Amino acid sequence: MEYIVIILYCLALLLIFLFSLGQLHLTWHYLKTKKQKDQVPATELKDLPNVTVQLPLFNEKYVAGRLIDAVCRFDYPQEKLEVQVLDDSTDETVAIVADKVMEWKRLGVNIRHIRREDREGFKAGALQYGLEIAEGEYIAIFDADFLPYPDFLKKTLVAFTPEVGLVQTRWGHLNRDYSLLTELQAFGLDAHFSVEQSGRNHAGSFINFNGTGGVWRKKCIEEAGGWSADTLTEDLDLSYRAQMKGWKFRYLENCVAPAELPVIMPAIKSQQYRWNKGAAETARKNLGRLLQANIRLSIKIHAIFHLFSSSVFVCLLMAAILSIPMLFIKEANPGIEMLFDLGSIFLIGFFSIAFFYWISAKQMQPKHTGRYYFKLFPAFLVVSMGMSLHNGIAVVEGLLGRKTAFIRTPKFNIINRKDSWKNNIYIKPKISPLTILEGLLSLYFIFGVVAGIQLQDWGLIIFHVMLALGFASVFYHSVKPLKHG
Repeated sequence: MEYIVIILYCLALLLIFLFSLGQLHLTWHYLKTKKQKDQVPATELKDLPNVTVQLPLFNEKYVAGRLIDAVCRFDYPQEKLEVQVLDDSTDETVAIVADKVMEWKRLGVNIRHIRREDREGFKAGALQYGLEIAEGEYIAIFDADFLPYPDFLKKTLVAFTPEVGLVQTRWGHLNRDYSLLTELQAFGLDAHFSVEQSGRNHAGSFINFNGTGGVWRKKCIEEAGGWSADTLTEDLDLSYRAQMKGWKFRYLENCVAPAELPVIMPAIKSQQYRWNKGAAETARKNLGRLLQANIRLSIKIHAIFHLFSSSVFVCLLMAAILSIPMLFIKEANPGIEMLFDLGSIFLIGFFSIAFFYWISAKQMQPKHTGRYYFKLFPAFLVVSMGMSLHNGIAVVEGLLGRKTAFIRTPKFNIINRKDSWKNNIYIKPKISPLTILEGLLSLYFIFGVVAGIQLQDWGLIIFHVMLALGFASVFYHSVKPLKHG
């Protein structure tokens, strides 16, 4: 049993180390992009193409109206713009959308309120349904929590060349400063939308459509087989199928599409669960095709790391849980101390991750990088550790092929600190067994801290303190909404 614990622990650390080296590699590519000129050509399109904007909605009474208003105010010729409101709602959102659609129709906008008989395929099904009747050569997609700027289409369409099938933009954050939770989400997302996406694009690796805030070439979607609902991340799935067909994707870091961040932990968990499980499902679905695809070996390797990147939560959880038994195994077997000495090389992995987020922070907050980074990076790391159980289970379910329904992230229409979510009818807080287990894990790692002190083994003290704080904070923020529910 001791050998099994040692092997699994070392394997988890090794995979985390490899993941961190991958992030360091992306950081290197990202820094190379900073030496290049602006990504978006300064020229304008002389002959603007027909564009269809798709707005997939399901029960979004708080934000549906503002999204429709933002899209209908696009600085784009009305005769070349079609807006599809793909409304699968079952509540008063239907009436809100109907009123908005009529309002903009009277102003000359080509906007359609599209209703399906059922929600088959959820978001992917709605997008495919709209695609089959879309008039545009290009398809722009926005989720309900987005508020794109009027010049969005003109900034993105100019980036298309004949081989480009998708242009993805960076997400902005309408309510970044609402709370510590929104600040931490923005901190993590900024790293993805600066270092990761730009780094992969510069390396010639596959990137992903992020589900919203991007523009597809309709022909690209069709040639890739259309939208599929057999994973929870239909965006990542289609991205890989399209790129394996030979289509190129382009990422525009300097073009921003603002969106609203979830403001309570249950909503964050819902979003994280879908993202991480869907990524694992997409990896399971596309790995075989990827290995057989006629693409360079380096691209295949990068793509495999990309598809399985969410598995780092499984490795983190495994390493965390086994680290306490490892304390006692080490105490009983002094001869294995060399394993812990070798483990010091994994500090390289930690510093790689720290550098990855430093570069992102420097890009996002160039004037206050140090203050911004040292305020948020430690807290982000702690909460990420606390999310490892929730996200790790999502990944395992995805890899094992356990299917669950598409659960949308509730939207709030919260921008300022004075705004409140407490009367939101879509929020139904409850304590799940998983939340209770997160609370118990915080106690488990407090025990690990005490055990380390008693054994006078200080090597894992900081790690266990961070884990205890992480699981305690996730538990606290998961039960906190109950008093308002």
